[in-house]
Amino acid sequence: MTASHMPAAHRIDTHHHIVPPRYLARRRDEIERIAHVHMPKMVEWTPTIAIEAMDRSGIATSITSISSPGCWFGHAADSIEISRECNEYAAQMARDYPGRFGNFAALPLPDVDGSLREIEYACDVLKADGFGLMTNYGAMWPGDAKLAPVFDELNRRKAVVYFHPHAADYCAGVMPELPAPTLEFPFDTTRAVASLLFSGTFSRCPDIRFIFSHAGGALPMLAGRMAAVAGTRKELAASIPHGALYEFRRQYYDIVNATNTVSFNAARELFGVSQLLFGTDFPFWSPQIWVDQLAALNLNAADLRAIERDNALRLLPRFGV
Repeated sequence: MTASHMPAAHRIDTHHHIVPPRYLARRRDEIERIAHVHMPKMVEWTPTIAIEAMDRSGIATSITSISSPGCWFGHAADSIEISRECNEYAAQMARDYPGRFGNFAALPLPDVDGSLREIEYACDVLKADGFGLMTNYGAMWPGDAKLAPVFDELNRRKAVVYFHPHAADYCAGVMPELPAPTLEFPFDTTRAVASLLFSGTFSRCPDIRFIFSHAGGALPMLAGRMAAVAGTRKELAASIPHGALYEFRRQYYDIVNATNTVSFNAARELFGVSQLLFGTDFPFWSPQIWVDQLAALNLNAADLRAIERDNALRLLPRFGV
């Protein structure tokens, strides 16, 4: 099917946030403190508003997730309850709007036991399409050895695992004049990738299909430096038997905030078109922004179709029916 013959609503949005009312009500103060620049749009969100925005921008399906600050607020029991509430809300949305929504389930990380129970429930009961995690939890990044049982279970289940950036606690006041998404989000995505690479999680868990937001943050600029370190330090190379570039190039990356020519060309050169996914970061951005900017790149029809739909279907084939 050529791009000119694609149905009007054909795009699959892999970076689409929901704001369940109970999540917002229970944790409004913490959310406002961490994500204050986005608070008005978080308050306005409803499933109906989401559907209307999708229809205006030709989006057939959106895979929902919880944005920063995620579901961890320092207490395991509370975070377990919040994660379950969010996951059940997302699953109900998918039932209410068949084919329009999938969901990446939240986990109460860094609580390992609670996360293992939630993986089981999300997969076996809610039939989640994957899992949506934060790039860090306090001062813990995903490659931390304490979290290995969680990633081993996700690997056993051949899960899709999507990462959304979250500013690390120690970075919160470094440049207070700049909102966290400006610098801290892309850099923390890069830290998460580095953590998964150098801990050996990527190579140990080859059946996880990872997705990283915003074209991997600063990864296109730093991949060569990481690869050089991985190739010259024996204690690191042992955990990366296939090399850093191999691991980077088999992961997936959404193109939110990377549809300008410089960022897009860097991501395409490093990862390849086959690894790029359409995303919108709704409700914080209008989906039409990324539709228009992708169109302005003048990609050939096959590449545009791959980014907007076909690459996502390799990860989420049920939405191609």
